[in-house]
Amino acid sequence: MNYSIRGQQIEVTEALREYVDKKLSRLDKYFDVPPTTGGSVTLSVVRGLHVVEVTIPLTGVVLRAEHRSDDMYASIDGVVDKLERQIRKHKTKINRKFRQESGLKNLFVEGPVNGSAREAEEDELEVVRTKKFNLKPMDVEEAILQMNMVGHNFFVFANIETNETNVVYRRNDGKYGLIEQE
Repeated sequence: MNYSIRGQQIEVTEALREYVDKKLSRLDKYFDVPPTTGGSVTLSVVRGLHVVEVTIPLTGVVLRAEHRSDDMYASIDGVVDKLERQIRKHKTKINRKFRQESGLKNLFVEGPVNGSAREAEEDELEVVRTKKFNLKPMDVEEAILQMNMVGHNFFVFANIETNETNVVYRRNDGKYGLIEQE
């Protein structure tokens, strides 16, 4: 697979480029047929941390992972590990969806790839806790204040202006985001 590697506020050296290619080539063993789409890799330094973001668009699904650490090479290793875990965890679900939508064989290789049988069984998604609560009508600013008061990274609320269920969340850059229904 071809990857577009770019740096934000960092120069991408040939050594970094080769290391990224070498590490991401580990993902090829998970695909029945190597994807023809190109992925994107962004290397950056944010507040002294080395950040690596990888996005791989596939038919019907997008693989995405991000890792931050004090060392760029460790961040590259970490993001590849995260992508491998995503693939192992979701390959059964994705293959089922892929077969239903496109009628093709599989997107990912069936069965464990250099892994244990336990990893193959981890495909099941399990809800470990359920919460019920009343959605209090409020505006976005009040929802952000409520979220900060309870110490969570997100907060579900009934938007008083639109009468719809919305979610506010804290972004990695410290700012806030709003998710609205279409």
